Amino acid sequence: MTTYIDPTAYRLGGDPALTDPRERRMNAVTNHGFRPVRAPFMTQISENLWHGGVEAGLVLPDFIEFKLSLYPREDYALTKPLKESRTVLMYDSLDQTFEQVAELAEWVNAKRKLGQVFVHCQAGLNRSSLVVAKALLLAGEVDTGQEAIDLIRARRDAACLCNSAFEAWVRGQERA
Repeated sequence: MTTYIDPTAYRLGGDPALTDPRERRMNAVTNHGFRPVRAPFMTQISENLWHGGVEAGLVLPDFIEFKLSLYPREDYALTKPLKESRTVLMYDSLDQTFEQVAELAEWVNAKRKLGQVFVHCQAGLNRSSLVVAKALLLAGEVDTGQEAIDLIRARRDAACLCNSAFEAWVRGQERA
């Protein structure tokens, strides 16, 4: 078994007594800009699209059918099998590349047509926000990268896309 170490990992500090990611909230500070984060681990962004982070002890709600993880170090406990799950290694670093984002967003949108999709990284701030923003653009739910950023920040947390390289990439995106 390969040990996965993420040098960009956050200290999230959620209440371990709560196992529902919609109820358990992070008590963290971002690595980029040192902004406070008090978001739940899981937030609905749009129809059939959920966005968030992960921490040991969380149980994925049964209504989620598809999951994209961008943080292989931790995972959710399941009470029923998912229809499909993907795991992709991505870092919350300024030099992270973006070539896989469009393909992942296309996968997310294809699965959204079939049921509830959850996209997560560790904190649900940067990596997952990239994919969610691109999915919203590809689905025609927003017209510009700025609109995607505004929607994600309004529904999830103001600290989303605090990684300046990620924010700049999303700002440069337009509706497909």
